Amino acid sequence: MAKVNIVLDAALVVDVMVLSGVGNPQDAVEAVVRDYVARGHRTEARTATRDEAQRTGDLLPPEPPQG
Repeated sequence: MAKVNIVLDAALVVDVMVLSGVGNPQDAVEAVVRDYVARGHRTEARTATRDEAQRTGDLLPPEPPQG
């Protein structure tokens, strides 16, 4: 896999390290980015299923409220 070097504000990286509980700055930022990407894929999977049902006419019952 290709590697990319990015310059970030030190205060931002410290916040990421504290919030993620990871001691290594690179690992902390990588964990946050991986989580962000995974969350996007989960969202796409949920919305694609519902959009597909509307497109094909197989409507699904409404989902219960989240919370």
